[in-house]
Amino acid sequence: MSKSKAVREIISHGRKVVALERSAIADLEMRFRNEKFAINFSEAVETIYKCKGKIVVTGIGKSGIIAQKIVATFNSTGTYSIFMHSADSLHGDLGVLRKEDVILILSKSGDTSEIKQLIPNFKLLGIKIISIVGNTDSELANLSDIILDASVKEEACPHNLAPTSSTTAALVLGDAIAISLLQKRGFTSENFAFVHPGG
Repeated sequence: MSKSKAVREIISHGRKVVALERSAIADLEMRFRNEKFAINFSEAVETIYKCKGKIVVTGIGKSGIIAQKIVATFNSTGTYSIFMHSADSLHGDLGVLRKEDVILILSKSGDTSEIKQLIPNFKLLGIKIISIVGNTDSELANLSDIILDASVKEEACPHNLAPTSSTTAALVLGDAIAISLLQKRGFTSENFAFVHPGG
C-alpha cells in the first residue's frame, strides 16, 4: 500500500467516526421534539434544581468516565455534585448518600450488574433516580423515576462494540442538563470566575 493511500484511509476512517457521532447528536436533538422525552428532560432539570442535598452521579466503565466529566461541569456551573464509582460504592462508598440527594446514573445497557445491585439501596433511602440510559427497556430504566433516552443507532467502532457514539450522546445530554441548570440559577460569569480562580 502506498503512503498516500494509507493516509487517505486514515482520513476516511476519521471522517466516518465524526460523521457517525454527529449523527448520534442529531438524533438526540430530534428527541427533544418528542413530548415524553422533552417532559422527562424538563423534570430531570427541575428535580436537580430543587434538590436539597447533592447530586450523586454514578456509572462504571466508559459511562463512569463520562459521569466524572458531568460532575466537573455541574460543580463549575453551580450544581453541587460528586462522582460515586458504581463498583466502589458496593464496598462502603454508599456512605456518602443522604435521603435528600438525587442520583444520576449513566449506563449504556441499563443492565450492568453493579448498577442493578445499587438500586435497592437507593430505593430504601427514598432517593430520586434519574437515568441517562442507552436501553429504555432495561431494568435500570424500569426502576428509574426519570428516564433520559441516550440510545444510539450504532457505535463509531467498526465492530459496534467500543462505546463511542453512545458516550458522546451521554456527554452532550449531561452538558444540556448542566447548562439548563446554569441558566435557571442565573449563574453569571462572575460566579464562574469565583469557582475558577486559576483562570
